[in-house]
Amino acid sequence: MEVEELEKRQSRKITSSSPSSALINNLDDGCFMHIFSFLCPIPDRYNTALVCHRWCYLACHPRLWLRVDRSVQDFSEPGVFPNIEEAVSAASYIKLLLICGLGLYGILLRPYLQTLPFRPGDIILIAAGGSHLASNIQIKKPLCLIGGGELPDETTVICLRGSDSALEFLSTCKLTNLTVKAELGCCLLHRSGRLIIDECILQCESNPLDYLSCPIVSTAGSGVFPSNLKSDGDSISVSHTRIEGGAKAVLTSGDLALQQVRVIYARTCLYFWFDVDCR
Repeated sequence: MEVEELEKRQSRKITSSSPSSALINNLDDGCFMHIFSFLCPIPDRYNTALVCHRWCYLACHPRLWLRVDRSVQDFSEPGVFPNIEEAVSAASYIKLLLICGLGLYGILLRPYLQTLPFRPGDIILIAAGGSHLASNIQIKKPLCLIGGGELPDETTVICLRGSDSALEFLSTCKLTNLTVKAELGCCLLHRSGRLIIDECILQCESNPLDYLSCPIVSTAGSGVFPSNLKSDGDSISVSHTRIEGGAKAVLTSGDLALQQVRVIYARTCLYFWFDVDCR
């Protein structure tokens, strides 16, 4: 009897300590995804995908973020796209589905939903490795673009010659952990909204027409763009970012000007912190 009782206790102990029997796994998929939506995309939500197959599926679900991955052969997988332009278009469509899915409440809450900064589905993870081509891609809704590598130079977005910019911003957006290169022109064109650039590399390739190149160009507040697309609180915030090449780091027009510049010298490069805001 004592031997049987001891075996039962050991069996219960092994079962209770098994990862598959953890109480958190009793939650349904909807609860998990709601919890994951509060996590910082990189590295917290990214790391949750390493726990098990179920967590990987839920953490990478297109309701939480979209992915740009040129190495994927079958793009029938939800939320995966071959290029940035298609992912940006899909993000706008997901927002429309969110508003329509709420029915009457969606109509009533539409002005509020459109002003929220970064919600699930507004985050695009760009896979590391290789180069992603981008040419005059307009971003008209709040988005966060994140490089999937450990360092910014592992995820490169290239703007080819003949394009005004790689990315054109008309809404509140954030770029982080990305390298953006331009052969001629600018890396980023800011039209309106609040643009946040954090831990990125912006490079204008060296050429005889350097005076035509600027890593960041802002036309916000200049009256160049239609007033119905303008946004209150136009500004640019740059932190821990390498800026190389071009005539100057930032070219502004209208009532925006460079402010609060801070530069830190590293062994191989310079890191910039600055704001572009109203004079």
